[in-house]
Amino acid sequence: MTIQTRSTQPFSDQKPGTSGLRKKVSVFQQANYLENFVQSIFDSIEITPNAVLTLGGDGRYYNKTAIQIIIKMAAANGFARVLVGQNGILSTPAASHIIRKYKSLGGIILSASHNPAGPTEDFGIKYNTPNGGPAPEKITEAIFEKSKTIAQYKIASFSDVDIEKMGVTHLENFTVEVIDPVTDYADLMASMFDFAAIKTLLQSRFQLKFDAMYAVTGPYAKEILVNRLGAPQSCLMNCEVSETFGGGHPDPNLIYAHDLVQALYATKAVDFGAASDGDGDRNMILGNGFFVTPSDSLAVIAANATLIPAYKQGLAGVARSMPTSSAVDRVAKKLNIPCYETPTGWKFFGNLMDAGAVTLCGEESFGTGSNHVREKDGLWAVLCWLNIIAAKKMSVEEIVNNHWLEYGRNAYMRHDYEAVPTEIANGVMAHVKAQFATLPNQKFGKYAVKIVDDFSYTDPIDGSVSTGQGVRILFEGGSRIVFRLSGTGTEGATVRQYFEAIYDIGDPVDTLEEIANLIEIAEEICELKQRSGRTAPTVIT
Repeated sequence: MTIQTRSTQPFSDQKPGTSGLRKKVSVFQQANYLENFVQSIFDSIEITPNAVLTLGGDGRYYNKTAIQIIIKMAAANGFARVLVGQNGILSTPAASHIIRKYKSLGGIILSASHNPAGPTEDFGIKYNTPNGGPAPEKITEAIFEKSKTIAQYKIASFSDVDIEKMGVTHLENFTVEVIDPVTDYADLMASMFDFAAIKTLLQSRFQLKFDAMYAVTGPYAKEILVNRLGAPQSCLMNCEVSETFGGGHPDPNLIYAHDLVQALYATKAVDFGAASDGDGDRNMILGNGFFVTPSDSLAVIAANATLIPAYKQGLAGVARSMPTSSAVDRVAKKLNIPCYETPTGWKFFGNLMDAGAVTLCGEESFGTGSNHVREKDGLWAVLCWLNIIAAKKMSVEEIVNNHWLEYGRNAYMRHDYEAVPTEIANGVMAHVKAQFATLPNQKFGKYAVKIVDDFSYTDPIDGSVSTGQGVRILFEGGSRIVFRLSGTGTEGATVRQYFEAIYDIGDPVDTLEEIANLIEIAEEICELKQRSGRTAPTVIT
């Protein structure tokens, strides 16, 4: 094995976002582009003797090519061993579990999450630390600084490793082990949930549909739902992993998971539906003709957590991202446990979980999880719901309606305006911020503005401060509007607007009217449609 040091030059656009570095495939295919970023990761961490690297991804186009490059660079940079999922497959939550279980120095996860895949579409890469979670800002900033000055990278010269079959390849002092990407994760789920009760449920007249959207969770769903829990093969939709995700958009929402939605709304036969995204960390939950918002899903799981064996002793605390509705706050108050409001990005939950401060956490963008790993986890959320349904012997709709009767309701909606030219998106946010001095105490019909701010967060564990996390407009009574730019896309910017109306127990509920009023107020304040020429959001959830 020969180790080469190759000269290179920095790229100016290698700043990782909250979910790593995401660009078009053609960008990663540029000479040295991937190599620069990987070397910047390796230069930013201390690679100890006998260090193990976990490696895998969501199966999208360019994954296998990238994996061979990263294996050779790991060998050249002093790793002793690489654990790689068979065929390069590892869902993001499974990768987090592998990192933790086998005490890896960390892992490189190849995914652009819910973004489309293919030769002209998106690719992504991120580094997860030894706790299994996304790298914190101090590490991502160090990676970016390295990428701005990099002059060389190291790579070993040997033939590509066969990653299509499990086994061990020895290369002098370096080992590549191709592992089963599913079994360890499935074993973890079996240790957490009442599989016997869920199996009884699934073998009754109860019918479910699970849509993997041609992405990474297909093999995991087959092993867990079919092989271990006895659901019929027919419950699986689009569960063959495709490098292009079947030409679709693997974002589990009411727009992109159209076939699943139709199955749950078109017939009375299907009781429960769920979908996951490209890398397996997001989820959508449906009952028959009934959509569960991600915010409500987090609240319901928290309220019923003790029905699940892993949480039968109760919860240490809960956390939610700032744009997520405050439904879980109500549960935390009743349970008398802490509730934390953090910026968007799973790494902020990691510190809380590592410190034992929280057990469950979630984001409004279809992400829910717990301290079993350090990533959000789509299939875990599906199993939470199945376990709760099996224990309560109620439908999804009955469970949610009963929850509202007990805790009150947080009516919630999100509007995504995708691929807005960056200059216009920044202009919209600047226009909103310019009104900070005049908005407080202003009235829009019956809505009186109480507080306006640009959300900032001081981490209660390490004291780090994150600013500029999104504009909040809070009204008297608790309703609110949030404006935020998202960094998950690879073209332009995604402007997200969040609307939340608060109903106490016994209040008359007219969610459509209340949300419509908030949407009208938001446009008056931000002028997004006027400035962008858009007539409607790209996605409504």
